[in-house]
Amino acid sequence: MSEAWVKRLMFGTDIGFLLYWLANAVQVIPPYPTAVLNAWNWSFLSLDLLAAGTGLASLHMARRRHRGAAMVRAVSLALTHAAGLLAINFWALRCEFDPAWWLPNLWLVLFPIAALVSTVRQHAQPEPPTRQQTTLA
Repeated sequence: MSEAWVKRLMFGTDIGFLLYWLANAVQVIPPYPTAVLNAWNWSFLSLDLLAAGTGLASLHMARRRHRGAAMVRAVSLALTHAAGLLAINFWALRCEFDPAWWLPNLWLVLFPIAALVSTVRQHAQPEPPTRQQTTLA
């Protein structure tokens, strides 16, 4: 996965977090039938907003070539992974397998792993020598 694709997919995922919570707030997504499930869902708000906020901040930082962008990206991807994993674990413990919940949460679990592996691979490759370095050698 190229760096450009990681950034695009990360942007889409982070905007998706924000849209999901906006849809919940204005009840485009109907509330759960029980108060406990509603409370469980809303307990993810801070984690999801932190994941989205750090993700969007890392993209902004990368655009400005800020040295800390990669670290903030890694934090965001870890938070995104955690949010998806917690949700998947919850639904698995309840033995409820609704694709409408599983598919987005599997994305939140798997995309960060692929993005981190791709990012580490790209940053681990040595940069090609500059023209000046090749003439000096």
